[in-house]
Amino acid sequence: MLKTRIIPALLLRNASLVKTVQFNKFGYIGDPANTVRIFNELEVDELIFLDITATRDKRNPNLKVLSEICNECFMPLAYGGGVRDFDIAKQIFQMGFEKVAVNSYAFENPQFITQLADHFGSQAVIGSIDVKKDFWGKQWVFGHGGKRKFKKNPVDWAIELEKLGAGEILLTSIDHEGTWKGFDNQLTKQISEAVSIPVIAHGGAGDIAHLETVVKEAGASAVALGSMVVYQKKGMGVLVNFPDRAALASVIN
Repeated sequence: MLKTRIIPALLLRNASLVKTVQFNKFGYIGDPANTVRIFNELEVDELIFLDITATRDKRNPNLKVLSEICNECFMPLAYGGGVRDFDIAKQIFQMGFEKVAVNSYAFENPQFITQLADHFGSQAVIGSIDVKKDFWGKQWVFGHGGKRKFKKNPVDWAIELEKLGAGEILLTSIDHEGTWKGFDNQLTKQISEAVSIPVIAHGGAGDIAHLETVVKEAGASAVALGSMVVYQKKGMGVLVNFPDRAALASVIN
């Protein structure tokens, strides 16, 4: 059985790192390259960078910033945000990123997932799913930074992404993101049981117990952390950090 991965998920707003709450208000975290240097020293398993405005602003990924990140990083890297062109994806891989995450564009052009998987391998393609509840409590897939609703059930969409060739699912609960209240364990369990590829749970982590629950009870293969790795504690200032390895033993073993 593979070890559970604990992955910092860092949000880019063009050239700066930020942290959002439920995909809305954001706080400035710092410079991406400097943050990578800290995570190098902390010896994390891998990093995910997500540009939260590239798709909404209809622009390509900031290749200059991504190149600076690659030049500093000593661990596996994934990137998502505005990836809608094969040649751009190819440039990102050539820089040194091991994976790309595709979110909104998969709805416009589902075969883009297949194209990437056929060329780079399924292990290099992450199907990114952002989920939010409507007024009646029904969950839908959203895109464009949580601003556009796609009338798609998240479980059905995860199954479809796997069939298209995605090698992993990055599952983000918009309602939980940045709240420190824990993951959407029910949704994570539904999707983990519906697909055979790894599911990365993202959105809501506030303590080690939340990580243990989403892995041991909801079946997540990996956990992506935001607030926990860029703030001292809830309501306190910026501090790039990573949970103590001994404290993570119950999660990763």
